Amino acid sequence: MSLHDALEWRYAAKRMNGQKVPLHKINAILRAAQYAPTSMGLQPFTIFVIENKELREQIKPLAYNQPQVTESSHLLVFAAWTDLTGVHVDEYIDEIVATRGVSVESLDAFKKAMMGFVNNQTAEAKIQWAANQTYIAFSFALAEAALQQVDATPMEGFNIAAIDDLLQLKEKGLTSVTLLPLGYRDEENDMFVKMKKVRRAKEKLFIHL
Repeated sequence: MSLHDALEWRYAAKRMNGQKVPLHKINAILRAAQYAPTSMGLQPFTIFVIENKELREQIKPLAYNQPQVTESSHLLVFAAWTDLTGVHVDEYIDEIVATRGVSVESLDAFKKAMMGFVNNQTAEAKIQWAANQTYIAFSFALAEAALQQVDATPMEGFNIAAIDDLLQLKEKGLTSVTLLPLGYRDEENDMFVKMKKVRRAKEKLFIHL
């Protein structure tokens, strides 16, 4: 299946049937998020993979009782860093050195540029930047789910503060950004499942200059 075909197939399922998604498909979706591009390659986010039914039952009312939270096979919680610091930069530099076998000194200019960004952004700007990068990984996971023919329902409708408290994200330097239930559509109970996609016409969406 091509990406285009997969995107035409995909649907933000309103109901899921509880069927388990095979582990190799879950891992493929997570790998797509892991390898998504991010600004400077810093990946300023953590992804929680929640299979535990009891925990998802606790999350459901915090997500306005959307049934996919508990009807899904797995629930992904994408959480962004709340404060980018020099420690993050140092850890990333160490990872580059270990992975590529280059010297620390060869990365001085890159490190200086990153530290300039860290030191010249407001706290609010850094959180927004981290959230933006999180959405890139989120989008790659969504696309890979479609390629795997796994239903994935993007969710921004949830109580961020309550989710953060439940998962103790503040203590981890994180805040929740999006939820992504993964599973299979319930064709009997989802009234929208067979409806055609509605998208803006390409003549209105794209401007060629």
